[in-house]
Amino acid sequence: MTMGTDSAIPPMESIDLTRASVLLTGATGFVGQAVLERLLTTYPGVRVTVLIRPRAAASAQDRLTALLRKPVFRAWRERVGEEEVKRVVTESVRVFEADLASVPDLPDTYDVVIHGASTVSFDPPIDEAFSANLGGAVELYNALLRSGSDPHVVHVSTCYVGGTRKGIAPEASLPHSVDWRAEHAAARSARRRVELASRQPEALRRAMAIARRNHGKAGPQAVARSAEETRVEWVTKRLIEFGRTRAESLGWPDVYSFTKALSERAAEELWGSGHRLSIVRPSIIESALHHPYPGWIDGYKVADPLIVAYGRGQLPEFPGLPDSVLDVIPIDFVVNEILAVAERPPAPGAPSYYHASSGATNPLPFFRMYENVRDYFRAHPVPHSERGSVVVPVWTFPGGRRISRGLRNRERTLQATERLLRRLPSTRRTREWAAQLQKAESDLESLRKFTSLYEGYTQTELIFDDSHTRALLASLPEDVRADRGFDVTEIDWDDYFQNVHFPAVTEITRTFAARGGAAKPRAPRPLPQRSDVLAVFDLEGTVVDSNIVEQYLWVRSHGLGLARWPIEIASLLASLPRYLRAEHRDRGEFIRTFQRRYRGLPVARVRQAVAGTAGAALLRKLNPAALERVKAHRDAGHRTVLVTGSIDMLVEPLRPFFDDVVAGRMHERDGVLTGYLATPPLVDEARAAWLRIYAEEHGAKLSQSYGYGDSHSDLSWLQLVGHPHAVNPDPQLFREARRRRWPVHDWKHGEDADAPETAPAAR
Repeated sequence: MTMGTDSAIPPMESIDLTRASVLLTGATGFVGQAVLERLLTTYPGVRVTVLIRPRAAASAQDRLTALLRKPVFRAWRERVGEEEVKRVVTESVRVFEADLASVPDLPDTYDVVIHGASTVSFDPPIDEAFSANLGGAVELYNALLRSGSDPHVVHVSTCYVGGTRKGIAPEASLPHSVDWRAEHAAARSARRRVELASRQPEALRRAMAIARRNHGKAGPQAVARSAEETRVEWVTKRLIEFGRTRAESLGWPDVYSFTKALSERAAEELWGSGHRLSIVRPSIIESALHHPYPGWIDGYKVADPLIVAYGRGQLPEFPGLPDSVLDVIPIDFVVNEILAVAERPPAPGAPSYYHASSGATNPLPFFRMYENVRDYFRAHPVPHSERGSVVVPVWTFPGGRRISRGLRNRERTLQATERLLRRLPSTRRTREWAAQLQKAESDLESLRKFTSLYEGYTQTELIFDDSHTRALLASLPEDVRADRGFDVTEIDWDDYFQNVHFPAVTEITRTFAARGGAAKPRAPRPLPQRSDVLAVFDLEGTVVDSNIVEQYLWVRSHGLGLARWPIEIASLLASLPRYLRAEHRDRGEFIRTFQRRYRGLPVARVRQAVAGTAGAALLRKLNPAALERVKAHRDAGHRTVLVTGSIDMLVEPLRPFFDDVVAGRMHERDGVLTGYLATPPLVDEARAAWLRIYAEEHGAKLSQSYGYGDSHSDLSWLQLVGHPHAVNPDPQLFREARRRRWPVHDWKHGEDADAPETAPAAR
């Protein structure tokens, strides 16, 4: 199907926007807010209805109020004053609260409709892409047909609707025969089909296996939650793959350009066949060159994540074609062209097409863009915490296949490293390795993402013809061209990037970092004086540098003859692999299994050992930094609690340091330990359940309380408190703490320190 005219001469009919009624969709987006600003500041008398979707915490009117406070309107507000702004908004702007997923009857008739709402993602799930880009357009045009109104519709699309082609892309209807209705129906049903597949036993078993491997030590509910998160993540990835693969199978690089192409066809069929329709296709839209001020941009746009990642040293190579044309256009040029098109409607049934692009008239080779980015970050390097500043890489453009092989090799290496780290003991060195691994994984993920998303745009051999656009520009009066023109020949790319765009993008990066976008060490805050706060401490690895194996050896050695000691050690070593497997699977299973070794020991002998050499050894292992923290909490009036999966007799020497010590108990019969626990071990989710009850009984607020743990098994209860702390964490807890931005402490162990001579008196 082809529609439209081949003429490059704009129609003679015109619409005076200063007297027009305009319906604008996508007003909260990048292009939409710039269009609204231009309408309000340049066309006195215009009446604008903005279709805005309400959100849970904000009505459509609230969202408009917030929108008018954004930087795009700042220059106007400062120039005319707040009273004039209020007058213009009151007289000129009307909110139409609606969702494009289901557009109700329109509240008015319009002279112009500017439809710019769409998803801003290249790679969303297929159902979301179709709903935003195609479904919204269909709903809007059906609502217009029901209204009986006959506006000039300006449908904002993208240059990349042409798909994976080479050569000149004309300003004309797309030459394809894809049935948009059938594709829309298939996309809507995709989520149901994938959701059903994700609930099959095979898929659920895979999800549970992954969850057990990653979170088994945190407890069964943590495993269940993780398994469900894995299932949901699989559904999302599968739907993204559905969209990408379907688009590629029909000749488009991604589901974004595919659905935008189908949206054009729907616009042609539903509106363009008997009404006035213009389609404007921008290329890669970036910051403003002139209006509302040089460098205005609203968040990262298409090329900006790539620019920032390069400046941070995260992209050692990239699979772009150095001599391909990267088609970039400033936002103010796009807005000026949209409004110029809006004023010049075509004849009914003969849609017009315009490219808002630069590649045909002022081409920017990809290698030139790369050189600009490289030169900018050499002159303005990104600070680096360890080596002063980031040294940006030099790209050699080796090609996509070679880069893909390198990515696969790096991925396998990182996976092997992660498996190894899981099995190493928690030390400062292993945590440093874990941090390095986490950054390497993040960099690899970024590189994969950027390669996947941008490869089609940095290897394109398409040139977008702009004959209609240049003819429209030539038809404008000279004063209009000077103020609201879109002549791309005036763009000096080197000056634009070095002095306008890159400074604007790096300013966004600095703003994000100042708001907490980058983790920075923070000085500890003074503890608040409160009586309704708990400070809960784990024992092994947190308060003491020991574990239940070492504690057992201290007790067992008491009164054991030298002749039997080698036998005991040999028995322990033989059982060690079994204990390690249990510890890896489940902390509670490990404690149950290991405590069986106490079977047959007289209770009196254990108490004697704890009162003597075993207790002294435990005190020598106390962590001085932990004791300082406990004292700080007690001085602040907090209730300090030591919680351990160990048995109560073994931790008796620590009771004076805390307000409460909560430990397990072991069955005894006739004064002899049976090796069986009296209650399940107080670890992972059992500890979390206990903590909720304990806090309620003591009138404490968990949201204000503190927790200190070292193991991934502590995750379940640490996330209950308002101030969780990871102390000497194992690799898995370390990763979680960094992800959640929890404080991580490397408290020095106390083996070489003297044991406290006297313990503080209990309150």
